[in-house]
Amino acid sequence: MSVAAPAQLAAQPLTLDGVTHSYGAGLAVDNVTLEVKGGELVALLGPSGCGKTTLLRIVAGFIQQTNGKVIIGDRSIDELPPNRREIGIVFQNYALFPHMTVAENIAYGLAARGESRAVQADRVKEMLATVRMEGFADRKPRQLSGGQQQRVALARALAIRPRILLLDEPFAALDKNLRLDMQIEIKRLQRQFALTAIMVTHDQDEAMSIADRIAVMSQGRIEQLGSPVEIYDEPATLFVNNFIGSSNLMKGRVEAVEATGYRVSLDNGAAWSLSSREGFEPGAPVLVSVRPEQMMLADEAAPDRFPVELKLSLPIGGALIHDVTAPGGEALKVAVPRRPGTLSTGPGHAFAALAPHARPSLFPAASS
Repeated sequence: MSVAAPAQLAAQPLTLDGVTHSYGAGLAVDNVTLEVKGGELVALLGPSGCGKTTLLRIVAGFIQQTNGKVIIGDRSIDELPPNRREIGIVFQNYALFPHMTVAENIAYGLAARGESRAVQADRVKEMLATVRMEGFADRKPRQLSGGQQQRVALARALAIRPRILLLDEPFAALDKNLRLDMQIEIKRLQRQFALTAIMVTHDQDEAMSIADRIAVMSQGRIEQLGSPVEIYDEPATLFVNNFIGSSNLMKGRVEAVEATGYRVSLDNGAAWSLSSREGFEPGAPVLVSVRPEQMMLADEAAPDRFPVELKLSLPIGGALIHDVTAPGGEALKVAVPRRPGTLSTGPGHAFAALAPHARPSLFPAASS
């Protein structure tokens, strides 16, 4: 039986307004403006050192930003200490107190806020039911699996009735088999309690699976903000394109401007009609990015195809990944559905082309 979200957990928007932070001469967060809608989960995604963890710590109140504002609802929280921001935090390493029982860990934030023992007991019971751990109240953290400890950490964060939930690499300490279960659990609870949430991660699969929107960060700035589908299918910059998923980059030149985009001649000999949000002049050098699953192999030549040498094929789940080499030595990957019983194919020759559903991205060659 599901637990209804309490009325006091009405979803609140979180706004970062021009947030900047420096460590000495180094700029960790560079004028970030972001609005997380009430009840929305936004993932801050990027490589190590991009500023995502610093931004999370600023929201939590562990770091005072150099400039800018952090606003929950319509109220600035910049002058509030961490324990008065009504923010629940789930840490990468769970951060459970080893000498306390599960129940005591969950009640910790309530006790620190001066709640009565009766309120603490009722809330602990409610949270144990919420994370489906009713029979674990008297156990110590060392007696729990990694997944169970993460559930307790979630219960502790939710027990204080937070307005905002912060998730700091919440799946990093879990093995692969547990990660999917916990992704589902966190998304279930975030929706059930109508929580506004920010998750920090460097794992694009995690971000793509549970975030409503993703903010891809690089060098302290947000490169692109959008839904997982938008980020993957329509990367705004070459950095986002290369960071999210796998892609084939091919050099070419704009041959002509067309009604719906551009006619591009690739260095490998093919000619494609492509759309782009960028503006290009005829003759401009460009990079064409195509996801492996948006390409296909054919037996015959055509103007929109180019010859490739098939080096190796690997079966990965339901796909067959072909490693091919184009004229000029470009190494490309082509992913096609794997037929039952097909394990791999040997070396050979074929012609590569765009799949019917392909949506290539076009970037200025200078941006490489």
